[in-house]
Amino acid sequence: MPPARARSKWSATRWIAAILAIAVHVTFVLFLIFSVNWQNRRPEPVTMEVYAPPAVEKIEPQKQPEPPKPEPEPPKPPVEAKPPPVEPPKPDIALKEKQERLKKEQAERARREKFEAEKREADRREAERREAEKKQQEKRLAEARERQAREADALKAQAQRERQALEKAAADAARTKADADYIRRIQAKVRGNVVVPPDMPGNPEAIFDVVQLPTGEIIDVQLRKSSGVRAYDEAVQRAILKSSPLPRPDSPDMFRRNLTLKFRPLD
Repeated sequence: MPPARARSKWSATRWIAAILAIAVHVTFVLFLIFSVNWQNRRPEPVTMEVYAPPAVEKIEPQKQPEPPKPEPEPPKPPVEAKPPPVEPPKPDIALKEKQERLKKEQAERARREKFEAEKREADRREAERREAEKKQQEKRLAEARERQAREADALKAQAQRERQALEKAAADAARTKADADYIRRIQAKVRGNVVVPPDMPGNPEAIFDVVQLPTGEIIDVQLRKSSGVRAYDEAVQRAILKSSPLPRPDSPDMFRRNLTLKFRPLD
């Protein structure tokens, strides 16, 4: 029966252990006895020769008394040796599971580290891209502002030129009008002094160059273009000289020393 076999097997084991313990104790006791006898061995006499004067004889050393032999210790009762505890062998399955778990943890750690490294790299690239876009945008804005400033300056300059042109045109028109009025006033005064010859054919034009002083006094009169009727030309020339001093302009800067005057008999 299984229980009887277990008891018989356990009794044999205990017997073997007891025999081994007794043998170990006997060996230990014999070792102690042998070491005590070796230590208490009687010393041999030592002979020494001493050189001295002839009257002195050789002196042998005195023998030391032998120490008492220690009594042997009584044998100790045999101690039953307990077999060491036998640890159950770890199954290979648990070891494999542990190794697989460690591999998974290492793989997960490596994957997480790789993911974090890729994320840091992606964040760095994104930051660089945003910085580049920001710089590019700032550059475009600066170029746009500069272009707008140039366009505004160009428009301002163009507006100023147009304003100056308009002012100049208006001034020229006003001067032309004032000059025309000035010439008409001179012509009107001269016509009042012209005696048109009888039987004057048509409406011919006579042109005269007149040189005057700032006071309007006439210095010289020259016929530039004849009307074709000598009597009319001489009548106009006498009328010009008779009209001295000529009317002055409204503004001193409109004064002209040399005048060109045109006359027609029917005007």
